[in-house]
Amino acid sequence: MADLVLRTAVGSYGHTTPLQDGTITSDLFAMEHIAVSPVTAIFRRMVRGLEFDVAEMALATYLCARAHGKPFTAIPVFLTRAFYHGGLVCHARSRIRSPKDLEGRKVGVRSYTLTPGVWTRGILQTEYDVDLNAVTWVLSGDEHVAEFVPPPNVVSSPNGDLAAMLLSGEIDAAIGAGPVDSPDIQPLFPEPAPADAAWHRKTGVYPVSHLLVVQDAALESHPGLARELFHVFQAAKALYLARLRSGDAAAPADRALLQLAKVAGDDPIPYGFASSRHTLETFIAFNVAQGVIPEPVDPAALFPAATLALS
Repeated sequence: MADLVLRTAVGSYGHTTPLQDGTITSDLFAMEHIAVSPVTAIFRRMVRGLEFDVAEMALATYLCARAHGKPFTAIPVFLTRAFYHGGLVCHARSRIRSPKDLEGRKVGVRSYTLTPGVWTRGILQTEYDVDLNAVTWVLSGDEHVAEFVPPPNVVSSPNGDLAAMLLSGEIDAAIGAGPVDSPDIQPLFPEPAPADAAWHRKTGVYPVSHLLVVQDAALESHPGLARELFHVFQAAKALYLARLRSGDAAAPADRALLQLAKVAGDDPIPYGFASSRHTLETFIAFNVAQGVIPEPVDPAALFPAATLALS
């Protein structure tokens, strides 16, 4: 058994299960898998307490954490991706009929640095000419990066339930409220899938949601660790994709990935820096425009140099 043991916290996905069940292993390290639920709790524990050697993290959280000097670095293993037209809902009484109608309204989101929130706001601004400064963003939770100070048009609510905030009238719309059992709550984009596909065709962007980060101390102490981590995660993903392509896709998560593949291509969870550079550049620009990070960063600087050519 390898002498190096990495405390690892990542979600249990089809493409990570071969690592968690020991099907894929490494000669360089062993993984002590720490189960954390929900997955989003991993981000806070890593940012605030460095509890893990290797951890899943939302992309906006990583950018914000990096801007505040947190001692971990990402590997270009992009664990989850998504499109975001379907995540924005509004109350019927708000009479929001188009994205521009969000101006002057209150829109709820769990945190300002929430990755789906950043992607959604970026799309609203660049595709639908929404003035983000004319919206009041109402938070139902706090930020993973405690040092982050949001823009002045961001306020916090004592209510931690976006659905309840919508139903009570505290907010007019919400990003990421999840299913709300009321006929009064309506999607802003009634047909999100075609809108997502059209945006992807136009921009070439396939949004990254979560990626992998590693403590800098581990990377500095163990040359070759970044590359080996990439290779074992890539091997685990290859097993999973082979299963999907064989027709074994019974789980809802499997079917959801196959739907993504219809838009994004044969590999719905591409790893590697080169193929995602444009997506990363777009997201970095969104974060700067929204005040999540203070200035642009070179996407290549987000990852160890040894991983940039890996695919």
